Amino acid sequence: MIGMTKKDRNAKANDLAKQILENYQPESVQDMQEALKDIFGPMFESMLKGELNHHLGYESNSKQKKDTPNRRNGYGKKTLQTSSGEVDIQVPRDRDGSFEPLLIPKRKKNISEMEDKVIAMYARGMSQRDISSTIEEIYGFSISHEMVSDITDSIIPELEEWQLRPLHSCYAFLFVDCMYTTIRNHHETRKYAVYTILGYTMEGKKDILGIWLNETESKHKWMQIFDEIKARGVEDIFFISMDGVSGLEEGAKAIFPEVLVQRCIVHLIRNSVRYVPTKDYRSFTQSLKTLYGAPNLKTCQNAFEVFEKQWNKYPGAIEVWRRNFHHIEQLFDYGSAIRRIMYTTNAVESIHSSFRKVTKKGAFPNDYALLKLLFLRIKELEKKWEKGFVQNWPQVMNQLLINDNLKGRAVKYLD
Repeated sequence: MIGMTKKDRNAKANDLAKQILENYQPESVQDMQEALKDIFGPMFESMLKGELNHHLGYESNSKQKKDTPNRRNGYGKKTLQTSSGEVDIQVPRDRDGSFEPLLIPKRKKNISEMEDKVIAMYARGMSQRDISSTIEEIYGFSISHEMVSDITDSIIPELEEWQLRPLHSCYAFLFVDCMYTTIRNHHETRKYAVYTILGYTMEGKKDILGIWLNETESKHKWMQIFDEIKARGVEDIFFISMDGVSGLEEGAKAIFPEVLVQRCIVHLIRNSVRYVPTKDYRSFTQSLKTLYGAPNLKTCQNAFEVFEKQWNKYPGAIEVWRRNFHHIEQLFDYGSAIRRIMYTTNAVESIHSSFRKVTKKGAFPNDYALLKLLFLRIKELEKKWEKGFVQNWPQVMNQLLINDNLKGRAVKYLD
């Protein structure tokens, strides 16, 4: 691969993928893993032969003068344990037994540990160069950038299966949001939107329904996404918390007619303070708390009248809240525990904050490079969520079950 351009490497990778599909015709993740095992064996064998060439000082069938009496001495069979299962390989030997492979040391059979370390480092946002250097420090030998890519590519079948997996039939809350990152495309860099949906199940568990890529954030893409999650088994959603993408509310209701769509109050605050001088930020935002933090609807409506008069010198800011005041009012149709969850998209923005920690290093060469990294990050988040529940979930469920608009639907999906 020395001297080969990235375009050439990608072309070879595509050719290899086509050959795998043609020769193995995989129909499941298990079939793909079996195909990968067949590829891992020759790859390891080639690398071991390269190590022996270096050890002896000459290549096989070379006519150059040999400075050592040591010679090749056939092969020994070895069964390796990899993350894709057992792989049989032929290990080259030398006559005097001085060859000590670095890639797979003598008596070492389980190499999945190295693969796991590579994938873990990749999940934490380390570059392929940094991973290669770290492996050299830990194991005493280096691995190429291409090998790092091959190892991380092993999670692609799992990623694709995760993207199409069946979803829960009902989610009490969904939080939708977009973030932007950069992908290189034919020597040109472009910003791509990463669409993320976080759900709270009826059992109070967090579930990332999926991540999707598109060149822009648009209502049409959100429509497609809502349609997809319905096809994957979602029958009902109680609440969707979102930013103010034009048409998103109508699109969500076209697919899930009974859903209540809530504008994120935090985003509304950000939109309105653009019209407020810095010196008045603090007083202005404190006044806003009397609206969405009111104990009941009547108090909220009275506070809004006072708010309009107090800040009428900033008509742009007031207009943001007039247009969206129904999103404040509808909060008070539900108990305080429900309101605390539905009023903001902070839950999904926290996930995007975690994503940015590993995407901030620069542009990605293609869609899959980005999706691999985000998927590995999601797996780490899911491990943290395994034993935990959404805060105050019993109180939230009690309030869902006494609400006239929701109790019938809630009981249906609790049975």
